[in-house]
Amino acid sequence: MEKQPVVNAHQQELPLMIGYFIFSIILNSFGNALTVSLNLGSALWTAAAVNIAHTTLIPLSFVLVLEGIFAIIINLVLVGKISFSRIIGYLLFMFPFAYLVGILSRELILLGIGNLPLIVRVVLDCIGIICIATAISIYQRVNLILHPCDDMMQIVRFKFFRGNSVIAQLASFFIPITAIIITVMSERQLFAVNIGTVFSLLFQGYFVGLADRKVLPTLKHRKLDI
Repeated sequence: MEKQPVVNAHQQELPLMIGYFIFSIILNSFGNALTVSLNLGSALWTAAAVNIAHTTLIPLSFVLVLEGIFAIIINLVLVGKISFSRIIGYLLFMFPFAYLVGILSRELILLGIGNLPLIVRVVLDCIGIICIATAISIYQRVNLILHPCDDMMQIVRFKFFRGNSVIAQLASFFIPITAIIITVMSERQLFAVNIGTVFSLLFQGYFVGLADRKVLPTLKHRKLDI
């Protein structure tokens, strides 16, 4: 009788993890694009990128990449070592993410989403933030590759704050808040900061923790390297 090849648990779960990851990066890109196109307040990192883009006249997609590179450097300092596999994972995440946010936000603007009634836009903006938080929860738990800004939150969450997603998210927001303050002082203009930004600041960490428990609850954090 011909022997059947042995398939270990890792090989069995890998396609499922890849599926979760693809879904989460699309969800995150859509959530960010939704908040950008509504201009009622983006998540903090995206809001910082939008303000930098307006100040420097650099395309948003490119600013998102530069922002990610800066976060990579911070993360390597936090973990205290250089991991080339981690860096490669960051880069593999950043480029399709930045591209998708740029494309989707333009398409949503062309669809006239900004012309909807204010209350509808406010609700959609908050939904965009919740989409972002849910996506972060999923791909942090999958932990194949991460956006460096979200890995920063994960590193400080489990290294310094005993898994508390709310405090970790607030701590990781210090950098984009600083960037926004600097651009506002320079240009005397503020973009992509509004109701949604406040909602993100106050509740994004909470919704990450909630999604950990309620969205794909059997999916646990894997292979943490902090």
